[in-house]
Amino acid sequence: MKLLEERILRDGNVLGENILKVDSFLTHQVDYKLMKELGKILADAYRDKRITKVVTIEASGIAPAAYVAESLDVPMIFAKKHKNITMTEGILTAEVYSFTKQVTSTVSIASKFLSQEDHVLIVDDFLANGQAAKGLIEIIQQAGAKVEGIGIVIEKSFQDGRELIQKMGIPVSSLARIEKFENGQVVFTKADL
Repeated sequence: MKLLEERILRDGNVLGENILKVDSFLTHQVDYKLMKELGKILADAYRDKRITKVVTIEASGIAPAAYVAESLDVPMIFAKKHKNITMTEGILTAEVYSFTKQVTSTVSIASKFLSQEDHVLIVDDFLANGQAAKGLIEIIQQAGAKVEGIGIVIEKSFQDGRELIQKMGIPVSSLARIEKFENGQVVFTKADL
């Protein structure tokens, strides 16, 4: 998506060999107008799949996921990274390794929010090694729900996340796909949407 690629080039910062910092519009401060546009595009890509829930992981996936859910007129659920004292029964969990934070977290969703009748679209800010998506897929499958696809804002195509998810038989749609970082610059490959 051209609008997103232009924003990444203008406001993103490449850190090291494989980190893209987009905190001015996605991962810390949120450009709600951009997120609303991205949400509509991702929703349109899955509109024919009878999506009943949009699921993401805490925290940076919440903004794009909320706008996808709004466009589809369905609830949005986010997996919590830290169990709180009010989550006392019927908890679905999975272990997720964060490449950026270099920690493993147990993420959880209350089972009362997912059922066997649900058709779920997973939405997240980044796809790199696919561990967050894999953890969410595990949780959704524990509930007996069906994952219809994964919508990603920014994909690092030089990492193996897409391959991991597609081997599970789940379609992936990315709005911006990064082929590589070269001399501190972002080089894009053709996006899905």
